[in-house]
Amino acid sequence: MPDVTRETVLEKLRNVRGPDMEGNIVDLGLVSDVFISDGKAYFSITVPADRAKELEPMRAAAERVVREIPGVKAAMVALTADRKAAPQAAPVQTPRQVPPAAHGHAQRPAGGAPAKAGIPGVGAIIAVASGKGGVGKSTTSVNLALALQANGLKVGLLDADIYGPSMPRLLKISGRPQQIEGRLIRPMENYGLTVMSMGFLVDEEVAMIWRGPMIQSALLQMLREVAWGELDILVVDMPPGTGDAQLTMAQQVPLAGAVIVSTPQDLALVDARKGLTMFRKVEVPVLGIVENMSYFVAPDTGNRYDIFGHGGARKEAERIGVPFLGEVPLTMGIRETSDAGTPVVVSEPDGEVARIYRDIAAKVWEQVSAARHSKGRTMPDIVFE
Repeated sequence: MPDVTRETVLEKLRNVRGPDMEGNIVDLGLVSDVFISDGKAYFSITVPADRAKELEPMRAAAERVVREIPGVKAAMVALTADRKAAPQAAPVQTPRQVPPAAHGHAQRPAGGAPAKAGIPGVGAIIAVASGKGGVGKSTTSVNLALALQANGLKVGLLDADIYGPSMPRLLKISGRPQQIEGRLIRPMENYGLTVMSMGFLVDEEVAMIWRGPMIQSALLQMLREVAWGELDILVVDMPPGTGDAQLTMAQQVPLAGAVIVSTPQDLALVDARKGLTMFRKVEVPVLGIVENMSYFVAPDTGNRYDIFGHGGARKEAERIGVPFLGEVPLTMGIRETSDAGTPVVVSEPDGEVARIYRDIAAKVWEQVSAARHSKGRTMPDIVFE
């Protein structure tokens, strides 16, 4: 099987005419950096935001010609809008816009902004976020998802950390997702969870060097072109910080709320406040704060040590008026089960740590359920073309 190169892809894309049949999309400067991994080509095409639906045939043509290249197994192509690359375009919009309902457009709420398109079959979507890395956010995400499931819910998990996907290792899942009817991808599964991650699409050693539009495109395709099935809740493991991925999720996806993960020390709490502020600015409810690595109990003596301090997240939650969801201790068991791909909620379901995660999950679901009932409406559906 011949190796596929960036130059080969670009040369093939010169056969695709640009908007209004003028020139080709490569020479017009509309094609982003081309990323190739395991025979799959990823790139986006920049178009004016208000013409995204009209230019869908151009995107399809680009995908078709690339898939014809010997050695290409699949192509992930998105339409994006970018002011710099397309002067006539509006500010960055959702890549490859799709009508959010069978009627063709999302209904507009009283405020005038378009309603965010939901995911068919998914009752609620929550984000698990942190202001900085290294606080155990991904470990919290996976155990929270499994705890929600242990509490009787149907749960999916999206790994939205494009640069450092953790779910393949945390859930001990290998292999590649399979494409089914249309453009849909069947998610991977383990421990009863349906899971999607960029880590399933590229090799573990591959460095993802993507700019904002490509991140937005990949995230929204992993959300909206995956056959999630019927889920009560989809947990999204966000990348750390407050960058493109976080804003894309907050602005383009109807999040039912966000869970903030922090450790007790002041430095982590300073960064956690940034995440809290971001979600509040985009009107995403903060479901509460989890204090991870809250304390350490020595397994040989039973003595408790507050290695990173203690109670900082609880005080911060009280200060800003959001729920405090719980304290998760720093234990050898959490580290060992995470490294082994057997999260503590499933490997030690009757243990104290699993009980803590189930309690946190119950508090999260109680808030999500109350918010959904108070709104009295379901998420709008979207249509896959």
